[in-house]
Amino acid sequence: MGSVSAAHMLSIIFLVVLCCVPFSSARDSLTTGNWIEDDGSTLVSMNGTFELGFFTPNGSFSKGRYVGIWYHKLKEKPVVWVANRDQPLNATSARFGIPPDGKLKAWDDNQVVLLYPGEESGVRVVKLMDSGNLVLRVNESGKNLWESFHNPTDTFLPEMKMDKILSLTSWVSPVDSAPGNYVFKQEKEDLLTIFQNQNSSNMYWTSEKSWQIPHYIYAFLYHSSEPSNQNLTFEAVPSRLVMNFTGEITYLKWDNSREEWSEIWLARGDRCNVYNACGNFGTCNVNNAIMCKCLPGFVPIEHEKWNAEFFSGGCDNKSPQCGDTFLNLKMIKVRKYDMEILGKDEKNCREECRTNCSCKAYAGVAPKCWIWSGILPSLQEEDRDGYNLFVRVLTSDLESTTRNCETCGTNIPYPLSTGPKCGDPEYFRFNCDNDTGQVSFKVIDSSYRVSSIDPKALKFVIQVKDANCSSPSLIRQIPKLKSPFSMTGVCNASKTDKFSSNSKTTLNSSVEIEISWDPPPEPECTLSADCKDWPNSNCTTRSRRRKCFCNENFKWNGQGLNCTQEHGNQKSLEIVVGISVAVALVALLCTLGCIASLLNRSITKRTDILAATDDFSDANKLGQGGFGPVYKGKFSKGQEMAIKRLSRASGQGLQEFKNEVVLIAKLQHRNLVRLLGYCVEGDEKILLYEYMANKSLDSFIFDRTLCMLLNWEKRFDIILGIARGLLYLHQDSRLKIIHRDLKTSNILLDDEMNPKISDFGLAKIFDSKQVEASTNRVVGTYGYMSPEYALDGYFSEKSDVFSFGVMVLEIISGKRNTGFYQSDQTPSLLGHAWKLWKEEKVLELMDQTLGETCNTNEFSRCVNVGLLCVQEDPSDRPTMAIAVLLLSSDAATMPVPKEPAFVVKRDLSRTASSSSKAEASWKNELLATIGEGR
Repeated sequence: MGSVSAAHMLSIIFLVVLCCVPFSSARDSLTTGNWIEDDGSTLVSMNGTFELGFFTPNGSFSKGRYVGIWYHKLKEKPVVWVANRDQPLNATSARFGIPPDGKLKAWDDNQVVLLYPGEESGVRVVKLMDSGNLVLRVNESGKNLWESFHNPTDTFLPEMKMDKILSLTSWVSPVDSAPGNYVFKQEKEDLLTIFQNQNSSNMYWTSEKSWQIPHYIYAFLYHSSEPSNQNLTFEAVPSRLVMNFTGEITYLKWDNSREEWSEIWLARGDRCNVYNACGNFGTCNVNNAIMCKCLPGFVPIEHEKWNAEFFSGGCDNKSPQCGDTFLNLKMIKVRKYDMEILGKDEKNCREECRTNCSCKAYAGVAPKCWIWSGILPSLQEEDRDGYNLFVRVLTSDLESTTRNCETCGTNIPYPLSTGPKCGDPEYFRFNCDNDTGQVSFKVIDSSYRVSSIDPKALKFVIQVKDANCSSPSLIRQIPKLKSPFSMTGVCNASKTDKFSSNSKTTLNSSVEIEISWDPPPEPECTLSADCKDWPNSNCTTRSRRRKCFCNENFKWNGQGLNCTQEHGNQKSLEIVVGISVAVALVALLCTLGCIASLLNRSITKRTDILAATDDFSDANKLGQGGFGPVYKGKFSKGQEMAIKRLSRASGQGLQEFKNEVVLIAKLQHRNLVRLLGYCVEGDEKILLYEYMANKSLDSFIFDRTLCMLLNWEKRFDIILGIARGLLYLHQDSRLKIIHRDLKTSNILLDDEMNPKISDFGLAKIFDSKQVEASTNRVVGTYGYMSPEYALDGYFSEKSDVFSFGVMVLEIISGKRNTGFYQSDQTPSLLGHAWKLWKEEKVLELMDQTLGETCNTNEFSRCVNVGLLCVQEDPSDRPTMAIAVLLLSSDAATMPVPKEPAFVVKRDLSRTASSSSKAEASWKNELLATIGEGR
């Protein structure tokens, strides 16, 4: 009896286990009365090809939830269908399925998105197929009631079939799945068309003839998909056709070897042909990566959206008054004129417009005069059939001076020069094409089209043809720039707008490179009247140069192009020695070799310093630098400075002091700290810098409270700023400089959190052809020194690159390289980052305080670049020019890093500090602490 009971029991257990198997594995279907909730529950197709569940678009700040289908097995999982694309659900109560009423829907406590009403009787089942099709059918008969393939969003999948009913509608943006501006559909037999706007007949692109479409695209769209209710197994290489929010229709295939989607074919219309693409008074140029800009004298109405490249809001006059002058814009496509007047030449046409405040623009070819009143939408540049258009503006809105060059499609701000009679002669590198109204930048024998100019940021953008942002050869394609111009490193792909029928399209026919210019010196002049645009200045001669020099107690501000009043009294504050004087004095001191005797007058200066720092009180101490403490000093008339008092026992002797003064005096870059003066008395040496209100970077990123003030956008800007400053030192300055002590405590932050590289005491000058050098006196900071420098004393620009890579990983993780990870497997931040990289879990490196502010694409790019920079072999590390390009460009193909160098000293203090130990002792310590990863 007992044995029978046991057998009976085993049978029951077996049946229970058997019944539970389907529920313990992933489901591919739901029947009437069943649904999934937003708790991680999903449907997965039978062979695991596709998955259905709840999601929020990557990068979206919204908490709304959507029901979507995406690829299940692939590393990159783009969403291919959305059920509630314009009706996001509440995450706490979101559901999807077939409730007892038999209706297929997505819903929460407040709203319902009905996909199928469910009027037929019988049990229904909704099933996710391996084709990506979601099918609702009657369970008993197998009759199809509804399917997602007949109701697509922006994506066309294999097994779908294009016909006159089916259409794809783009998303609004990458983070908003609502119906966007573009619709892809079959307009006529064999005629595929992209329309702008969902209810518009405005054609944006058309295939015209079927032979213009590659045969594989035609086959992909028109093959038979019957019967769609079968659970077809999709064994082919994953592929999809997407109507992008940018107006592009793109065909992509999965590349198994690279584990990414590869763009095979792309078609789009002329982006500027979209009605009012840049809004009112905005001009569109399809040849520019950033296609829209406001007319000179106009500003964006919605600045934030404009900066995010949503241009439809357009531009408006800076001032509401009637304009008093006219811009001459060449080859402008514009809407039809409002009035035509006969018998007028250009001069009379101008007067006709000037006397009527409602006249916004005119054009004239005698004997005809055309007048435009009201708004000017849909303006396009470089149109062969365009007008020579004169647009009305206020002179004051152009922010021009008597030295400004005439506009050339855009403002040419001072000091940039297109001719010998305007701008500053040092900046005469530009040319205006009077036929097209376009500006170009001249370098040696080459000329580059200028696509935009930003006078506030002191930057402009040039186009380099037949180039690619991700190619290392790009640097060789760009001529080496000389002062006052330097390359910032920002690189954007400029795609062509032509339909391609090649088997694989290469669209990066040109790239756009950002270039900055140095703030100009005082303007040149001949007469006093030439200085009227610069108040508090007079036309005088100094050092054989006649310029608009600032009056007494004023100094020239090259950034603001004006003379600003000095807060301190230079006569009483003799300590503040100008940079040029500092350089001259140091040169003299180096020649005579007797600093102390030549600067006996510095007793008074030291008194001023003692008063400014309250006798170097601890209350004014800002921190401890590599060679001594740094204090905040406030002088008699409110002038604030950072005062670096070099310790007698610091190890920084006369040579290092001279280095710092000479180097910083010659360096001019927005991401380098500015030296204001110095003082020497006996054995004491003092340097005076511009005061940085936010102190150093390490005080923020390693503080669990202050780090929350640095969101992702700010951290990424800081990384780019450091990179550009370092690029300037290595390549773009008059001297090639190796810093040798880059670390977060040597990155200072100004009022707006802009980074500035400081502490040049260890810096070395290389000649233009020198690649590396060596030293027997190895000094630097634990955790930041490259292995070749720490162990053998060899240093080069690649040593700085290593230090930069460490800083990048520290900034994005909020963790120090040394003194944090204690396990044998990951003895440093570099080891931990490498481990996560190999495991494809790089987002786990993210500082948790970043939260939703983090751009995951930029974050992953920073991890990649950081690891490239800390590779053990210096030759494997990128130059700073390449590092800046990789960081700045979304289009760049990222190289795969090799294992980093794990040169770490364990059990270190959490406070980074410089070392001046002898080489032998330093080597012994490092050799004993090289990580196992090497």
